[in-house]
Parts: sequence; structure tokens; C-alpha cells
Amino acid sequence: MRKLLISAALAAGLAAPAMADTLEAVTSKGVVLSMMGMEIPVTYNADGTYTADAMGQTINGKWRIEGASLCSSNDMQPEETCTEYPEGKGPGDEFTISGDQGEVTIKINE
Repeated sequence: MRKLLISAALAAGLAAPAMADTLEAVTSKGVVLSMMGMEIPVTYNADGTYTADAMGQTINGKWRIEGASLCSSNDMQPEETCTEYPEGKGPGDEFTISGDQGEVTIKINE
């Protein structure tokens, strides 16, 4: 169950429509997702892949930008998802996103 929640958090935290500055900051700096007392660092690669470290295991995924959206999939949740992010965020900003599995806090790395 916890793996399913982590997967849902990654989907919510990694996929979202946003202004170009938010998407640029997220994909160039990476983020830390926080949920249920866990912090999950996520690193994006220029080739459209990403890695997340959760509960001692690495989760591999893919990301892409389509218009103002960042969409992703991963090993645990192969179906691509997109979730809405707030616009105008940059390095060091922290915000909360609500999804099917509850709230996820996202901090963009500086």
C-alpha cells in the first residue's frame, strides 16, 4: 500500500500543467516531494528520464513537456499522468498539491 501511495505521490508531484518558469525550474533543478513523513528526492535528466529515491529504492521514470504540461510515468505506475501545478514557482519555492492520494508538498531545489 505504501508503494502505491509513493507512486501516486510521484505522479502528482511530477506531472502538472504550469507556466514555463515552473516547468524549467522543476526539470532543471529537481524537487523533493514530501508526504506521510517521507522526503523523496527527484532528479530529472535532459533525456526525458528521472530517478526518485523512496524508502531505500530507486524509482525510474520518464517525463515530457507538452505545451504547459509536464507529464510522467514510472516503474511503479506505467500509465502516464498529468497534475496541475501552481504557476510562477522557482528554485527554493515550496507548495502543496492535492491529488487522489492526498496532499504532497513539493520543494524545488535551489
